[in-house]
Amino acid sequence: MLLDLHKLRGDREHIERTYPPSVFDPQDPDYRVASPVELRAAVQKLGGDAFGVSGHVKARLELECGRCLEPVGLPVEADFDLRYVPAVANTGEEEQEVGDEDLSTAFYREGMLDLVDLLREQFVLALPMKPLCSEDCRGLCPQCGTNLNKTQCACTPAWEDPRLAALKSLLTQEKEN
Repeated sequence: MLLDLHKLRGDREHIERTYPPSVFDPQDPDYRVASPVELRAAVQKLGGDAFGVSGHVKARLELECGRCLEPVGLPVEADFDLRYVPAVANTGEEEQEVGDEDLSTAFYREGMLDLVDLLREQFVLALPMKPLCSEDCRGLCPQCGTNLNKTQCACTPAWEDPRLAALKSLLTQEKEN
């Protein structure tokens, strides 16, 4: 879903588009797009080869719970304000300090702006560090893999640190004496 920046009518153009979930890669390991994605944006010429893109995205993502691996729905409503400049080859010859304006700068190639990439970036920024189905999720049993939110397993959590085995043998010797 490319936007040809050279075909903008005037200095500012509004975009309203809805993308079906099938446009996004279903094999993404972090999330799956579970509803149509609504994009409202304004593209503005900033001067030279730079363009400003600001707008709002609304979607629903599906993630896996970080503890029990059950599906978790995540509504996404995000505003963005980005500056797009042409992509140039980084020769790596000189060090440059990253400034505040660089954090909101993105790149376009051959006069085309990929709106799906813009949306993917917004999705990744909206992802929580550790998605949970609920705050009190009990997760999976580390021994048998049972989802402890649904059933209780018969496993006994008897893990002991093998590095402390020598100390434990001292305790058993002391009890025998």
